[in-house]
Amino acid sequence: MNDISKWIDEYCEQNNIKSLVIGVSGGIDSALTSTLCAITGRPTYLLTMPIHQDANQHDRGTRHIEWLMEEHDNVFYMNKDLTGVYDSFCSIMDKGERNQLGLANSRARLRMTTLYQIAQVYGGIVVGTGNKVEDFGVGFYTKYGDGGVDISPIADLTKTEVREMARELGVSEEILLAPPTDGLWDDGRTDEDQIGATYEELEWCMEFGGDTSRLTDRQLEVMEIYNRLHSQNKHKMIPIPIYKKERKQCFAQ
Repeated sequence: MNDISKWIDEYCEQNNIKSLVIGVSGGIDSALTSTLCAITGRPTYLLTMPIHQDANQHDRGTRHIEWLMEEHDNVFYMNKDLTGVYDSFCSIMDKGERNQLGLANSRARLRMTTLYQIAQVYGGIVVGTGNKVEDFGVGFYTKYGDGGVDISPIADLTKTEVREMARELGVSEEILLAPPTDGLWDDGRTDEDQIGATYEELEWCMEFGGDTSRLTDRQLEVMEIYNRLHSQNKHKMIPIPIYKKERKQCFAQ
């Protein structure tokens, strides 16, 4: 058992957790996370939750799950098609309320709700699939959507490290080579399309601490993208602000 799987297993043991629940998208982050969970030997429930999903993404996810089920007898698969639920949600919104980004994020929140329902049924926890760049660099996730989880096993791994570990653990080449995407848009746009930079470029930004005067035009452009998104999404990465009431101190007589 590798260090991360051991960490997951120990957390479950310490907190009396009976099972692990993960949403599988067909991307490398959820593929690695689900593999790490399966390795623990604990009951691992893997869900695909298509919402007008690109068939290639969904099929990659199911093939990965089938592979894990062949390798581990503690892995169980559920497909929960949320397309009808999502369409019903959209239908109750007035025309002026159908903001496209808001609706895209609603897909992630419907999936989060589904994962927690299954976790409740099986005495489990929802395992996050976010990597370091997404979770702590640019905040590229949905608050209370894919960001709504109980533990985050790969949140300290860069995308490069995720890919390396996934390859070591036998994740398929089709997933290793698939363009990263959040799966929230009907047009299948990739993360790079939305962000304007690759994960490798963003990793460089997170680690850079040198002289900006020596940077190329592209490096400066990526740095601007990184700084803008980090500032814009910082509210996702810090604890929720709480108003602190002033209280009079009481002294014993």
